[in-house]
Amino acid sequence: MRILIDYRPALVERTGVGEYAHEMAQALLSVLSSDDKLTLFSSSWKHRLEPGRVPGAAIVDTRIPVRILNLAWHRFERPVVETLAGPVDVAHSMHPLLMPARAAAQVVTIYDLFFLHDSAGTASEIRRDYPALSAIHARRADAVVVISEYTAREAISKLGVAPERIVLCPPGAPSWSPRAGTNSSGPILYIGSFERRKNVPGLLRAYARLRSRLPDAPELVMAGRPPDSGSEILETISRPPLNRYVRHLGYVTDEERQRLYRSASMLVVPSLDEGFGMPVVEAMTIGVPVVAANRGALPEVAGDAAQLVDPLDDEGMAEAMLRILEEPAVAQASVERGFRRARRYSWRASAETLLQAYRQVHERRRTTA
Repeated sequence: MRILIDYRPALVERTGVGEYAHEMAQALLSVLSSDDKLTLFSSSWKHRLEPGRVPGAAIVDTRIPVRILNLAWHRFERPVVETLAGPVDVAHSMHPLLMPARAAAQVVTIYDLFFLHDSAGTASEIRRDYPALSAIHARRADAVVVISEYTAREAISKLGVAPERIVLCPPGAPSWSPRAGTNSSGPILYIGSFERRKNVPGLLRAYARLRSRLPDAPELVMAGRPPDSGSEILETISRPPLNRYVRHLGYVTDEERQRLYRSASMLVVPSLDEGFGMPVVEAMTIGVPVVAANRGALPEVAGDAAQLVDPLDDEGMAEAMLRILEEPAVAQASVERGFRRARRYSWRASAETLLQAYRQVHERRRTTA
Protein backbone atom coordinates (compact mmCIF):
# COMPACT_ATOMS: atom_id res chain seq x y z
CA MET A 1 0.00 0.00 0.00
CA ARG A 2 1.34 3.42 -1.02
CA ILE A 3 0.52 6.11 1.55
CA LEU A 4 1.02 9.84 0.97
CA ILE A 5 0.86 12.21 3.96
CA ASP A 6 0.79 15.99 3.66
CA TYR A 7 3.83 16.90 5.78
CA ARG A 8 3.70 20.66 5.12
CA PRO A 9 2.46 21.63 8.62
CA ALA A 10 5.71 20.19 10.05
CA LEU A 11 8.05 21.70 7.47
CA VAL A 12 9.25 24.77 9.40
CA GLU A 13 7.94 25.44 12.92
CA ARG A 14 6.12 22.44 14.36
CA THR A 15 3.17 23.85 16.28
CA GLY A 16 0.34 21.49 17.29
CA VAL A 17 -0.68 20.35 13.81
CA GLY A 18 2.93 20.06 12.69
CA GLU A 19 3.85 18.04 15.77
CA TYR A 20 0.94 15.69 15.06
CA ALA A 21 1.98 15.22 11.43
CA HIS A 22 5.62 14.55 12.33
CA GLU A 23 5.00 12.19 15.23
CA MET A 24 2.29 10.28 13.38
CA ALA A 25 4.56 9.79 10.37
CA GLN A 26 7.30 8.42 12.63
CA ALA A 27 4.88 6.13 14.43
CA LEU A 28 3.41 4.82 11.16
CA LEU A 29 6.84 3.73 10.00
CA SER A 30 7.11 1.53 13.08
CA VAL A 31 3.91 -0.40 12.21
CA LEU A 32 4.01 -0.63 8.40
CA SER A 33 4.61 -3.96 6.74
CA SER A 34 7.40 -4.51 4.23
CA ASP A 35 4.84 -4.16 1.42
CA ASP A 36 3.85 -0.65 2.52
CA LYS A 37 5.49 2.62 1.51
CA LEU A 38 5.10 5.95 3.29
CA THR A 39 5.81 9.17 1.38
CA LEU A 40 5.83 12.65 2.88
CA PHE A 41 4.54 15.41 0.63
CA SER A 42 5.83 18.95 0.89
CA SER A 43 5.35 22.07 -1.19
CA SER A 44 7.02 25.43 -0.62
CA TRP A 45 8.82 28.08 -2.63
CA LYS A 46 11.33 28.87 0.15
CA HIS A 47 11.67 25.80 2.38
CA ARG A 48 12.89 22.36 1.45
CA LEU A 49 12.02 19.02 3.03
CA GLU A 50 15.40 17.39 3.36
CA PRO A 51 15.82 13.62 3.00
CA GLY A 52 15.96 11.85 6.33
CA ARG A 53 13.65 14.22 8.22
CA VAL A 54 11.63 11.11 9.06
CA PRO A 55 14.06 8.22 8.51
CA GLY A 56 12.53 5.50 6.37
CA ALA A 57 9.98 7.71 4.62
CA ALA A 58 10.27 8.75 0.99
CA ILE A 59 9.71 12.41 0.17
CA VAL A 60 8.11 14.44 -2.60
CA ASP A 61 9.27 18.04 -2.31
CA THR A 62 7.73 20.39 -4.86
CA ARG A 63 8.70 24.02 -5.38
CA ILE A 64 5.16 25.40 -5.45
CA PRO A 65 4.18 28.19 -3.02
CA VAL A 66 1.85 26.87 -0.31
CA ARG A 67 -0.82 29.52 -0.88
CA ILE A 68 -0.93 28.93 -4.62
CA LEU A 69 -1.20 25.17 -4.26
CA ASN A 70 -3.87 25.43 -1.57
CA LEU A 71 -5.90 27.85 -3.68
CA ALA A 72 -5.70 25.47 -6.66
CA TRP A 73 -6.59 22.47 -4.50
CA HIS A 74 -9.40 24.08 -2.56
CA ARG A 75 -11.02 25.97 -5.45
CA PHE A 76 -10.28 23.88 -8.55
CA GLU A 77 -9.26 20.47 -7.12
CA ARG A 78 -6.21 20.45 -9.37
CA PRO A 79 -3.53 19.22 -9.68
CA VAL A 80 -4.37 15.77 -8.36
CA VAL A 81 -1.75 14.28 -6.06
CA GLU A 82 -0.90 11.56 -8.57
CA THR A 83 0.38 14.30 -10.91
CA LEU A 84 2.74 15.55 -8.21
CA ALA A 85 3.67 12.34 -6.42
CA GLY A 86 2.97 9.44 -8.78
CA PRO A 87 0.61 6.51 -8.06
CA VAL A 88 -0.86 6.63 -4.54
CA ASP A 89 -3.30 4.34 -2.75
CA VAL A 90 -4.14 6.63 0.20
CA ALA A 91 -3.77 10.43 0.28
CA HIS A 92 -3.99 11.82 3.82
CA SER A 93 -4.47 15.54 4.38
CA MET A 94 -3.36 16.83 7.77
CA HIS A 95 -6.09 19.47 7.74
CA PRO A 96 -9.86 19.38 7.11
CA LEU A 97 -9.71 19.88 3.33
CA LEU A 98 -8.96 17.09 0.88
CA MET A 99 -5.83 16.54 -1.15
CA PRO A 100 -7.45 16.04 -4.58
CA ALA A 101 -6.78 12.60 -6.03
CA ARG A 102 -7.67 10.71 -9.16
CA ALA A 103 -7.85 7.20 -7.73
CA ALA A 104 -6.44 7.24 -4.20
CA ALA A 105 -8.62 6.90 -1.12
CA GLN A 106 -8.84 10.32 0.55
CA VAL A 107 -8.45 10.97 4.28
CA VAL A 108 -8.75 14.27 6.14
CA THR A 109 -7.84 15.22 9.71
CA ILE A 110 -10.03 17.38 11.94
CA TYR A 111 -8.48 18.74 15.12
CA ASP A 112 -11.29 21.11 16.08
CA LEU A 113 -14.02 23.16 14.43
CA PHE A 114 -13.51 26.56 16.04
CA PHE A 115 -13.21 28.13 12.57
CA LEU A 116 -16.93 27.58 11.99
CA HIS A 117 -17.77 30.34 14.47
CA ASP A 118 -14.52 32.18 15.21
CA SER A 119 -11.66 32.26 12.70
CA ALA A 120 -10.37 35.72 13.66
CA GLY A 121 -6.60 35.84 13.86
CA THR A 122 -6.10 32.76 11.70
CA ALA A 123 -4.47 32.61 8.26
CA SER A 124 -6.45 34.18 5.44
CA GLU A 125 -6.98 30.87 3.63
CA ILE A 126 -8.48 29.33 6.77
CA ARG A 127 -10.98 32.19 6.97
CA ARG A 128 -11.64 31.94 3.24
CA ASP A 129 -11.91 28.18 2.73
CA TYR A 130 -12.43 26.20 5.92
CA PRO A 131 -15.92 27.40 6.93
CA ALA A 132 -17.19 27.11 3.36
CA LEU A 133 -15.65 23.77 2.39
CA SER A 134 -14.96 21.66 5.49
CA ALA A 135 -18.40 20.01 5.63
CA ILE A 136 -18.35 19.18 1.91
CA HIS A 137 -14.86 17.72 2.06
CA ALA A 138 -15.46 15.79 5.27
CA ARG A 139 -18.54 14.12 3.85
CA ARG A 140 -16.67 13.21 0.66
CA ALA A 141 -13.62 11.81 2.46
CA ASP A 142 -13.24 8.05 2.70
CA ALA A 143 -12.24 8.50 6.36
CA VAL A 144 -12.14 11.42 8.79
CA VAL A 145 -9.40 11.26 11.42
CA VAL A 146 -10.17 13.05 14.71
CA ILE A 147 -7.99 13.51 17.78
CA SER A 148 -10.60 13.29 20.53
CA GLU A 149 -14.09 12.02 21.21
CA TYR A 150 -15.14 15.64 21.58
CA THR A 151 -13.99 16.42 18.03
CA ALA A 152 -15.70 13.26 16.79
CA ARG A 153 -19.02 14.46 18.19
CA GLU A 154 -18.44 17.89 16.63
CA ALA A 155 -17.69 16.40 13.21
CA ILE A 156 -20.84 14.29 13.32
CA SER A 157 -23.16 17.03 14.55
CA LYS A 158 -21.74 20.06 12.72
CA LEU A 159 -20.36 18.58 9.50
CA GLY A 160 -22.72 15.66 8.99
CA VAL A 161 -19.96 13.04 8.90
CA ALA A 162 -21.26 9.47 9.17
CA PRO A 163 -20.10 7.97 12.50
CA GLU A 164 -18.75 4.84 10.82
CA ARG A 165 -16.23 6.93 8.86
CA ILE A 166 -14.76 8.56 11.98
CA VAL A 167 -11.31 7.29 13.04
CA LEU A 168 -10.14 8.29 16.53
CA CYS A 169 -6.35 8.75 16.62
CA PRO A 170 -5.34 10.95 19.57
CA PRO A 171 -1.80 12.26 19.94
CA GLY A 172 0.59 10.20 22.01
CA ALA A 173 2.59 11.13 25.06
CA PRO A 174 6.21 12.14 24.36
CA SER A 175 9.03 9.80 25.32
CA TRP A 176 10.24 12.15 28.06
CA SER A 177 11.41 10.93 31.44
CA PRO A 178 9.56 12.28 34.50
CA ARG A 179 11.25 14.87 36.66
CA ALA A 180 11.84 14.37 40.37
CA GLY A 181 9.26 16.11 42.54
CA THR A 182 7.31 19.36 42.11
CA ASN A 183 8.68 22.89 41.90
CA SER A 184 6.42 25.48 43.53
CA SER A 185 8.88 28.29 42.81
CA GLY A 186 9.14 27.55 39.09
CA PRO A 187 7.46 29.66 36.43
CA ILE A 188 3.76 29.35 35.62
CA LEU A 189 3.77 28.11 32.03
CA TYR A 190 1.53 28.76 29.04
CA ILE A 191 2.34 27.06 25.72
CA GLY A 192 0.21 27.78 22.69
CA SER A 193 -0.87 30.33 20.13
CA PHE A 194 -2.59 33.66 20.73
CA GLU A 195 -5.80 32.96 18.81
CA ARG A 196 -8.88 34.39 20.48
CA ARG A 197 -10.13 30.93 21.50
CA LYS A 198 -6.95 30.39 23.53
CA ASN A 199 -8.22 33.00 26.01
CA VAL A 200 -4.81 34.52 26.77
CA PRO A 201 -6.39 37.79 28.02
CA GLY A 202 -8.32 35.71 30.57
CA LEU A 203 -5.09 34.08 31.70
CA LEU A 204 -3.43 37.49 32.12
CA ARG A 205 -6.34 38.78 34.18
CA ALA A 206 -6.27 35.66 36.36
CA TYR A 207 -2.52 35.96 36.79
CA ALA A 208 -2.89 39.60 37.88
CA ARG A 209 -5.44 38.46 40.48
CA LEU A 210 -3.03 35.76 41.65
CA ARG A 211 -0.28 38.32 42.17
CA SER A 212 -2.63 40.56 44.13
CA ARG A 213 -3.14 37.66 46.57
CA LEU A 214 0.39 36.25 46.40
CA PRO A 215 2.84 39.08 45.60
CA ASP A 216 5.81 36.71 45.32
CA ALA A 217 4.03 34.37 42.87
CA PRO A 218 6.35 32.94 40.18
CA GLU A 219 6.61 34.70 36.83
CA LEU A 220 4.33 33.76 33.95
CA VAL A 221 6.26 32.42 30.96
CA MET A 222 4.46 32.22 27.62
CA ALA A 223 5.81 30.21 24.68
CA GLY A 224 4.36 29.93 21.21
CA ARG A 225 4.23 31.67 17.88
CA PRO A 226 3.79 35.39 18.63
CA PRO A 227 0.71 37.35 17.62
CA ASP A 228 0.91 40.09 15.01
CA SER A 229 2.76 43.26 15.96
CA GLY A 230 0.45 45.75 17.60
CA SER A 231 -1.45 42.97 19.33
CA GLU A 232 -3.36 44.04 22.41
CA ILE A 233 -1.85 41.09 24.27
CA LEU A 234 1.70 42.20 23.53
CA GLU A 235 0.83 45.71 24.60
CA THR A 236 -0.68 44.44 27.84
CA ILE A 237 2.38 42.46 28.85
CA SER A 238 4.73 45.29 27.88
CA ARG A 239 3.11 47.72 30.35
CA PRO A 240 3.46 47.82 34.15
CA PRO A 241 2.88 45.89 36.23
CA LEU A 242 2.84 42.77 34.04
CA ASN A 243 6.01 43.71 32.18
CA ARG A 244 7.97 42.80 35.33
CA TYR A 245 6.36 39.39 35.77
CA VAL A 246 5.39 38.08 32.31
CA ARG A 247 7.84 36.85 29.67
CA HIS A 248 6.90 35.94 26.11
CA LEU A 249 9.49 33.69 24.45
CA GLY A 250 7.92 33.16 21.03
CA TYR A 251 8.26 29.82 19.25
CA VAL A 252 10.46 27.30 21.09
CA THR A 253 12.10 24.09 19.88
CA ASP A 254 11.31 20.63 21.29
CA GLU A 255 14.37 20.79 23.53
CA GLU A 256 13.52 24.26 24.83
CA ARG A 257 9.91 23.24 25.44
CA GLN A 258 11.00 20.25 27.49
CA ARG A 259 13.31 22.44 29.58
CA LEU A 260 10.42 24.81 30.27
CA TYR A 261 8.25 21.97 31.53
CA ARG A 262 11.01 20.64 33.76
CA SER A 263 11.37 24.00 35.51
CA ALA A 264 7.65 24.90 35.72
CA SER A 265 5.45 25.04 38.81
CA MET A 266 2.42 24.33 36.64
CA LEU A 267 0.94 24.50 33.15
CA VAL A 268 -2.19 26.61 32.57
CA VAL A 269 -4.44 25.92 29.55
CA PRO A 270 -7.27 28.50 29.64
CA SER A 271 -8.80 27.78 26.20
CA LEU A 272 -12.43 28.46 25.36
CA ASP A 273 -12.29 25.58 22.87
CA GLU A 274 -9.68 22.88 22.36
CA GLY A 275 -9.73 19.82 20.12
CA PHE A 276 -7.24 17.99 22.32
CA GLY A 277 -4.60 20.02 24.17
CA MET A 278 -1.22 18.39 23.54
CA PRO A 279 0.57 20.52 26.18
CA VAL A 280 -1.63 18.86 28.82
CA VAL A 281 -0.25 15.40 27.98
CA GLU A 282 3.29 16.76 27.70
CA ALA A 283 3.04 18.33 31.16
CA MET A 284 1.53 15.18 32.69
CA THR A 285 4.29 13.06 31.17
CA ILE A 286 7.02 15.07 32.87
CA GLY A 287 5.16 15.55 36.15
CA VAL A 288 3.89 19.12 35.97
CA PRO A 289 0.55 19.99 37.65
CA VAL A 290 -2.08 21.28 35.23
CA VAL A 291 -4.78 23.94 35.49
CA ALA A 292 -7.10 23.61 32.49
CA ALA A 293 -10.39 25.00 31.23
CA ASN A 294 -13.47 22.81 31.50
CA ARG A 295 -14.19 23.34 27.79
CA GLY A 296 -13.78 21.33 24.60
CA ALA A 297 -11.70 18.17 24.86
CA LEU A 298 -9.67 19.31 27.88
CA PRO A 299 -11.77 17.47 30.52
CA GLU A 300 -11.62 14.33 28.36
CA VAL A 301 -7.84 14.51 28.02
CA ALA A 302 -6.91 15.63 31.54
CA GLY A 303 -9.55 13.73 33.48
CA ASP A 304 -9.01 13.96 37.23
CA ALA A 305 -5.35 14.93 36.82
CA ALA A 306 -6.02 18.66 36.30
CA GLN A 307 -7.60 21.47 38.24
CA LEU A 308 -10.53 22.16 35.87
CA VAL A 309 -11.88 25.72 35.86
CA ASP A 310 -14.38 27.88 34.03
CA PRO A 311 -12.16 29.85 31.62
CA LEU A 312 -14.43 32.90 31.97
CA ASP A 313 -14.04 32.92 35.75
CA ASP A 314 -10.82 34.87 36.33
CA GLU A 315 -11.06 34.49 40.11
CA GLY A 316 -11.62 30.76 39.86
CA MET A 317 -8.57 30.37 37.61
CA ALA A 318 -6.46 32.42 40.03
CA GLU A 319 -7.68 30.29 42.94
CA ALA A 320 -6.69 27.08 41.12
CA MET A 321 -3.20 28.42 40.49
CA LEU A 322 -2.93 29.48 44.13
CA ARG A 323 -3.83 25.96 45.31
CA ILE A 324 -1.06 24.45 43.21
CA LEU A 325 1.46 26.90 44.65
CA GLU A 326 0.42 26.80 48.30
CA GLU A 327 -0.85 23.26 48.82
CA PRO A 328 1.89 20.68 48.14
CA ALA A 329 -0.55 17.79 48.55
CA VAL A 330 -2.74 19.19 45.77
CA ALA A 331 0.25 19.61 43.44
CA GLN A 332 1.57 16.12 44.19
CA ALA A 333 -1.83 14.49 43.66
CA SER A 334 -2.09 16.25 40.30
CA VAL A 335 1.32 14.91 39.32
CA GLU A 336 0.55 11.31 40.30
CA ARG A 337 -2.79 11.31 38.52
CA GLY A 338 -1.11 12.92 35.51
CA PHE A 339 1.43 10.13 35.21
CA ARG A 340 -1.39 7.58 35.10
CA ARG A 341 -3.39 9.65 32.64
CA ALA A 342 -0.49 10.23 30.24
CA ARG A 343 0.06 6.48 29.89
CA ARG A 344 -3.28 6.27 28.06
CA TYR A 345 -1.85 8.13 25.07
CA SER A 346 0.41 6.26 22.63
CA TRP A 347 1.58 7.33 19.17
CA ARG A 348 2.10 3.69 18.24
CA ALA A 349 -1.44 2.71 19.24
CA SER A 350 -2.88 5.59 17.21
CA ALA A 351 -0.67 4.68 14.25
CA GLU A 352 -1.94 1.09 14.36
CA THR A 353 -5.53 2.38 14.33
CA LEU A 354 -4.73 4.71 11.44
CA LEU A 355 -3.02 1.99 9.41
CA GLN A 356 -6.06 -0.26 9.83
CA ALA A 357 -8.25 2.59 8.56
CA TYR A 358 -5.95 3.10 5.56
CA ARG A 359 -6.27 -0.58 4.67
CA GLN A 360 -10.05 -0.47 4.95
CA VAL A 361 -10.51 2.61 2.76
CA HIS A 362 -7.98 1.35 0.21
CA GLU A 363 -9.76 -1.98 -0.06
CA ARG A 364 -13.12 -0.24 -0.35
CA ARG A 365 -11.81 1.95 -3.17
CA ARG A 366 -10.19 -0.99 -4.91
CA THR A 367 -13.32 -3.15 -4.87
CA THR A 368 -15.69 -0.37 -5.95
CA ALA A 369 -13.49 1.13 -8.68
